[in-house]
Amino acid sequence: MMNVGDWIRKWSSLQPNKKALDVEDQPFTYREVNQRINQLCHLLLEAGINKEDRVAVLLHNCHQYLEIFLGLSKIGAILVPLNWRLAGPEIEFILQDSGSRMLVFEPEFEEAVSSIRPRLNFSNENYFILGDPSPDWAIEYEKAIKKMPTDEPPGNGSSGDEDPHVIMYTSGTTGTPKGAVLSHRKTFFNVLNSDIVYNLTSRDIMMVTRPMFHSGGLLVEAAPVLYKGGTLIIRKRFRPNEILETIQKYKVTLLELAATVYQFILKECDLAQYDLSSVRCFFTGGERIPVPMLKEYQKRGIIISQIFGQTESSTISFLPPDQGAKKIGSVGLPVFHGEVRIVDKTAKDVSPGEVGEIIVKGPTLMSGYWNRPDLTAETIRDGWLYTGDLAKRDEEGYMYIVDRERDMYISGGENVYPAEIEKVLFTHPKILDAGVVGVPDEKWGEVGKAYIVLKPGETMSEQEPLKFILGKVGTYKIPEYVEFVEELPKTASGKIQKFLLKEWHQTKK
Repeated sequence: MMNVGDWIRKWSSLQPNKKALDVEDQPFTYREVNQRINQLCHLLLEAGINKEDRVAVLLHNCHQYLEIFLGLSKIGAILVPLNWRLAGPEIEFILQDSGSRMLVFEPEFEEAVSSIRPRLNFSNENYFILGDPSPDWAIEYEKAIKKMPTDEPPGNGSSGDEDPHVIMYTSGTTGTPKGAVLSHRKTFFNVLNSDIVYNLTSRDIMMVTRPMFHSGGLLVEAAPVLYKGGTLIIRKRFRPNEILETIQKYKVTLLELAATVYQFILKECDLAQYDLSSVRCFFTGGERIPVPMLKEYQKRGIIISQIFGQTESSTISFLPPDQGAKKIGSVGLPVFHGEVRIVDKTAKDVSPGEVGEIIVKGPTLMSGYWNRPDLTAETIRDGWLYTGDLAKRDEEGYMYIVDRERDMYISGGENVYPAEIEKVLFTHPKILDAGVVGVPDEKWGEVGKAYIVLKPGETMSEQEPLKFILGKVGTYKIPEYVEFVEELPKTASGKIQKFLLKEWHQTKK
């Protein structure tokens, strides 16, 4: 049986004194991490958590997050990571929908948890809090695990392969949360793909910069390094200068950051002041990656490679670092374990240069959406997962994302891909961020509306961005409306929630 929890058990006997984690400058060896995981397993079993029971986690990045992830793996229970940006009712929906039996949270989320507690059917023994002050209805996590034995829990190895491992809720860009069921096998093959992409060894040191409630932080950054016996550096949050200081201090070898964080580093830090020579590869992914930013880094001698994926199918493609400069803007080639095609509406492969939908097959696919057979059947057809992402390939097979299928709109019979317009707006020196949506129009069916976030201190007329776009895209693609906003509504992975922009337009009318 392929059980993710076994990785730490094995490393704790092969390299017990090797540093597994560095958490807020506190080191933990593989032996220490495995012992804490075992203590947690005994606590969970004592609390009546059994195979396939769901345990929800509302935490910032911390070592306990990984202990819970790996401890649940060992006993065959299922992790339900909660986005800590969600409001009480949204958290309640996920807890009820997943049928979670336990919640582990931080003191700062006590108010949100308190507000929904009356509607949850948890007993007080099933609320665990990390640290003080702890309310009388929750058990203090650290005190509880300290009382437990450190030996391996019973039934180790009884779970794995196709058994559910994580239910990761993705509201994506449509608004309704749905739980993608990820098996042990899926996590394992995702890790194997990352191992090949990163070219990992046990000497690698990586920072976990994305939140672990998201597949980027948990399954693309953290899990592969632990599988290879490397070292993870974990902080509650990293500010831009702290990322550079940490690289220098710990000799970080791999860096994966959200594009917005790379942008902040350029804006706030002088890269020349830091020794970043230990970093073998720089990666980004998960959202629209502005090519001007990639070029800025290239000028400073840093090649950033793109990774592309989604919760439902893990990493789909990656740009080999040695192609980062030549194929700038590309999301690269399909991963080793998995098949990737770009198809038209009849599921036929499109020719190079033609736009189609990315579909994926292989061991990295989710098992389906939790309790949503209808949605699963709509998304996975004949073994292929339809991603909803539109892309094209060049003659050498390198993929370029064009847009989300549902973001495309039709104006006067022509397909318009908002991402093409956004890409042009990104190059304007006054613009920090932009999102374009199709809005109803009596004459053309739909026309474009651009929501623009300006850089601090900048001002702009509504005509300025439209004049800037003129001549850079076809005239039918030029938005009809422009609205300036303080910020754009986004998902945890940085994708713009376009359905909210459309709602904003409706409420303005």
